[in-house]
Amino acid sequence: MIKDNQKYFNRMHVVIDAVVTIFSYVVAWLLRFRTNLFGIPVRSLPFEYYMMALVLIVPGYLLLYYGFNLYTPKRVQGRRLELANLLKANTVGLLIIILTLYMIKQEHFARSMLFIFYGLNVVLEVIVRNIIRYALRKIRRRGFNQKHILLVGYSRATEEYIDRILAFPEWGYTIRGILDDHVTAGTTYRGIKVLGRIGNLMVILPENKLDEIAITLGLNEYYRLEEIVALCEKSGVHTKFIPDYHNIIPTKPYTEDLMGLPVINIRYVPLSNTFNAMIKRVMDIVGSLLCIILFSPVMLLAVIGIKVTSPGPLIYRQTRVGLHNRSFEMYKFRSMEVQKPDEEKKAWTVKNDPRVTGFGKFMRKTSIDELPQLFNVLKGDMSLVGPRPERPFFVEKFREEIPRYMVKHQVRPGMTGWAQVNGYRGDTSIRKRIDHDLYYIENWSVGLDVKILFLTVFRGFVNKNAY
Repeated sequence: MIKDNQKYFNRMHVVIDAVVTIFSYVVAWLLRFRTNLFGIPVRSLPFEYYMMALVLIVPGYLLLYYGFNLYTPKRVQGRRLELANLLKANTVGLLIIILTLYMIKQEHFARSMLFIFYGLNVVLEVIVRNIIRYALRKIRRRGFNQKHILLVGYSRATEEYIDRILAFPEWGYTIRGILDDHVTAGTTYRGIKVLGRIGNLMVILPENKLDEIAITLGLNEYYRLEEIVALCEKSGVHTKFIPDYHNIIPTKPYTEDLMGLPVINIRYVPLSNTFNAMIKRVMDIVGSLLCIILFSPVMLLAVIGIKVTSPGPLIYRQTRVGLHNRSFEMYKFRSMEVQKPDEEKKAWTVKNDPRVTGFGKFMRKTSIDELPQLFNVLKGDMSLVGPRPERPFFVEKFREEIPRYMVKHQVRPGMTGWAQVNGYRGDTSIRKRIDHDLYYIENWSVGLDVKILFLTVFRGFVNKNAY
């Protein structure tokens, strides 16, 4: 039996991470300047100068760890996901430090030491976090870190909840049984027994042997919620509600307090938060400016190639639907012969499309034709990462055919997205694409954006489905 000490555990974890970061940094300095690990002569700055940098590095790294979800309870975060988030957070941290040194024109701060620090910090963080996991598992094996749960009500939600608990034993949950008025006592689901009727709560709760009650009533029994919650709260046992409306609200709802009235919002969109939206916009502005500078030689070659191979304008403007269903002009390098407006409005490009020029095929395959959208990002019509925007004709068509299609317009459209890096680009399933777009919208984080941008480099530029 345990109490909910996650808040205190997280505070302890922050302190541990701060200690590991400081230790890794100091050891990196010692390895670089006391052993000269690389054998590279360097004009050394005073030791105090390097240590002063920790005043910014430590809180900066802790913020990155928070941003990359590294303080999620270990009951629900796997090792591989934690390792990926650690690598991403430390990589971003290293890049920020190097960029800062470049901007302040500090040439004598040893970059090699920073790379040693990067490697040490990742390795030590992985070791420390695995020691914590191992310790928690040992404690759970002895029965000290288990949450004992009783389920009230038998429904689809009951079975789905049991499936997940059994699939992830490292979460440390033990289901003691189920109470239900319509299923015979002794009936089992994956080894979990129906113990009796819901009225038995009055006998079970006073024994005080449970950490949680999970209410998993069927939709037709919701009238009993008030009665059951009152019983549970009278006993002081933590109660949670697992709704049986997976087919109605298949995503992550959240509640807000409206002067004491709880209001359930059907969909959680992190980018509706002003701070999150501001962070993403800053990333878009900085990222698009850097990419415009970086890819300017490629864009110049594209301009020459279009001009030489096909008469007509260099830039093709097309109306797309973006944030809050507003239309905007999206820019692309022209990859087709010039057409009449009414001919291209209602047709997708297909394989071996005769309208595409020879140079246009090359641009489409390598995504060079998409580069002018960096200016859309700079203007605020688009983001570097987000659901791909569609033409108004197709938006009207899909909104009637595909459930939840219009949800994608709750965020800015992107140059690349979760669907694209998972292979759903060009002539692929629209439904699968929307599923991936919804996942992105509901699970947005700085870490996810960085992951998609990295994957775009390796998976997104050259595309077999781009015609």
